[in-house]
Amino acid sequence: MHKCQRCQSPATLHITEITGPTQFEEVHLCEQCATKYSQEPDKGKGGKGAKELAAEADEGLFSKHACPDCGLKFVDFRNSGRLGCPRDYASFREDLLPLLENIHGETKHCGKTPRRFPQAKKNEAELTQLRNRLKQAVTREDYEEAARLRDRIKQLEEA
Repeated sequence: MHKCQRCQSPATLHITEITGPTQFEEVHLCEQCATKYSQEPDKGKGGKGAKELAAEADEGLFSKHACPDCGLKFVDFRNSGRLGCPRDYASFREDLLPLLENIHGETKHCGKTPRRFPQAKKNEAELTQLRNRLKQAVTREDYEEAARLRDRIKQLEEA
């Protein structure tokens, strides 16, 4: 978690300033310092400047609703870095997806399975994934890929 570069409080606003064609500078600020930062001159930068970004943060682009179970608001999560209960994942899905994609590059776990994971469960998970990929291949009319996936599904079902 980053600290505000001006007052060392937890940073809730992260701004990337483009300073040249291949140069950029990251600024991490708390809400109070972000308001002051937004009032500083823009120095002629194109695109969304600090002023516009801070204004968007003040408007609260994140959903203002709270979790029905624990009462946590998304802004509180951004400040603390911790969700309050398992239902928060569903409550803040629309706000969490871009954040997870930015951090991990994906919104779905694609890692390894535990070594002691039963083979039957592993095959079941692979079958589900293959069936989804088969539907997508048929939808985009990639019949060669669909035939390959169909054959793999039959192979796993017979095992």
